[in-house]
Amino acid sequence: MSISEVACTYACLILHDDGIAITADKIAALVKAANVSVEGYWPSLFAKLCEKRSVEDLITNVGGGGGGAVAMSAAPAAGGAAAAVEAPKEVEKEEPKEESDEDMGFSLFD
Repeated sequence: MSISEVACTYACLILHDDGIAITADKIAALVKAANVSVEGYWPSLFAKLCEKRSVEDLITNVGGGGGGAVAMSAAPAAGGAAAAVEAPKEVEKEEPKEESDEDMGFSLFD
């Protein structure tokens, strides 16, 4: 994530938290007040995103780490059908046991 994206994300969260309508101008004003330089298209992209999706939904539906986020985000794209996503099974690795003198049939004091 670039600095521009992070700055616009925080600006959107601040506006949402204060109950202010999220617009490109307000995002740009907050980013400028924070002395962060962003490309001109970032505030408008984030404003359009916030028009289409609820910020509350974006906050609460954060995907999990790793491969789990892809599987979860693919389910709504498949016509909204609920797909049962099974968690990957953890493979138990047996650690090799250290060989002792008893296992070899002799000891140091024989």
